[in-house]
Amino acid sequence: MQINIDSKSGFCFGVLNAISVAEKYLKKYGTLFCLGDIVHNNKEIERLRNLGLIVIDHNDLERMFNTRVLIRAHGEPPSTYETARKNKIEIVDASCPVVLKLQSRIHKSHLEMKETDGQLVIFGKEGHAEIVGLVGQTNNKAFVIGSDFKGIEKIDFKKPVTLYSQTTQDKESYRKLTNLLLSKIKTHCTTQQKDSKFKSFNTICGQVSNRGPHLTEFAKKNDIIIFVGGKKSSNGKYLFNICRQNNPSSYFISEKGDLNNDWFKNINSVGVCGATSTPMWLMEEVAKEIETLVKAKINS
Repeated sequence: MQINIDSKSGFCFGVLNAISVAEKYLKKYGTLFCLGDIVHNNKEIERLRNLGLIVIDHNDLERMFNTRVLIRAHGEPPSTYETARKNKIEIVDASCPVVLKLQSRIHKSHLEMKETDGQLVIFGKEGHAEIVGLVGQTNNKAFVIGSDFKGIEKIDFKKPVTLYSQTTQDKESYRKLTNLLLSKIKTHCTTQQKDSKFKSFNTICGQVSNRGPHLTEFAKKNDIIIFVGGKKSSNGKYLFNICRQNNPSSYFISEKGDLNNDWFKNINSVGVCGATSTPMWLMEEVAKEIETLVKAKINS
């Protein structure tokens, strides 16, 4: 039996950079505070905790002074930087460059929309760390619309609308929301007004969105798929569903202990893949565990 590890799975650039920055500071100082989970994967967090990383929340940040705190790849709203300045906290900023650029664009659009009495809409998951940072660029005035499109009724379609997306969202869902907003706007303005009243910017990260088509082919090429991901990872749930849609024999696990011997009966190939928050070392660990369960050869 062949075990194929997907070489394109694993950390995206933003997460890889944040972890690299954390490791550098941990090696130098022995300890480092991190605002929120640095990545949505318990096994990687456990590894970093053993190196000295201490996860804190925003309430902790308010009570801390004269220390050093890492901002993870998801980014943070302006209020976090203001708290750090007030409390004399050194910020180790590991925000993803793609997210920082999007924050800047949204802040600029927010100022422009104020002049036209317009509304800024962000497609994403309410409460997600990246969304909190993006909405913070608008003084919390932006509307957040999720994949279920709930809350769309709060938008006044007689006024201009500008749409952005959280970087890790699904392209197809974004397209559907764009078309839905356009149809709503058409009912409230003339054809000539339509173009001036609606602007849409697809700000989904290509490195993340391109994994969907790749995993579609990867899932089809293997008899079964073992998808390794954190239970809190939105990206993991999305990518796993792509695997399952293209290969019903797809299984979601968080660690090697979740493997089931019965999955590997009468098959020729196993595909091991994961989310953008899944470390490659964990996928390799899972592959080696499968190798011990059955006679197999690992191909990575």
